[in-house]
Amino acid sequence: MIELKDITKVYHLGEIDLPVLKGISLRIEDGEFVSLTGASGSGKSTLMNILGCLDHPTSGEFWIDGHNVAGLNANERALLRNKRIGFVFQNFNLLARTSALENVMMPAYYYHPAKTTAAIRARALELIELVGLTERMHHTPAQLSGGQQQRVAIARSLINSPGILLADEPTGSLDSSTSVEVMNMFRELNRKLGITVIIVTHDPKIAAFTDRAINMCDGLILDGVSDELTATLQK
Repeated sequence: MIELKDITKVYHLGEIDLPVLKGISLRIEDGEFVSLTGASGSGKSTLMNILGCLDHPTSGEFWIDGHNVAGLNANERALLRNKRIGFVFQNFNLLARTSALENVMMPAYYYHPAKTTAAIRARALELIELVGLTERMHHTPAQLSGGQQQRVAIARSLINSPGILLADEPTGSLDSSTSVEVMNMFRELNRKLGITVIIVTHDPKIAAFTDRAINMCDGLILDGVSDELTATLQK
């Protein structure tokens, strides 16, 4: 599903060039459950932005489902992002004065071709039930716990039926027991729905939930470390 070939990303700061990704080659198969790990500054967030079509690489090839994404313009990336990719963030990013149900429905209004409100609501109700929040669907984020807010965010990320789910530090604002619940939910979504799930994390305990850990350092993938790290974490 996803293939990167010699991807680089260089930020131009005045007269200074700052290389962040230095030649990333990576393949993620359809239906995999993987994590991008590494310390702050390793390049994992930049790589996530490219994988999520939020940014474009400076050079290299980026393929999704056989289509080279690297050459798309901003509007083309936005269309692909809307149809193929769901996002979950550390701080939930929910609309404060809007109910859980309405938060889940919101991204579907930007989908093309447009869906009816009735169809969007029906899909949102299915997802609210999937994440176990039917009894809380009319509550605002302030009336929900952190774990419940993240469940709403997960449901929202699925409203357009994406094939890829990107989660950026999804447990960073949660306690340890709630983190386990959320990671088990990601695993269940991956197993039952076949969604490709990519977790960005600096926490090896979170990476241990995934089937493959891709470890980054200084803008590079550490060859041979990923499988070794995963095996160690899962013992």
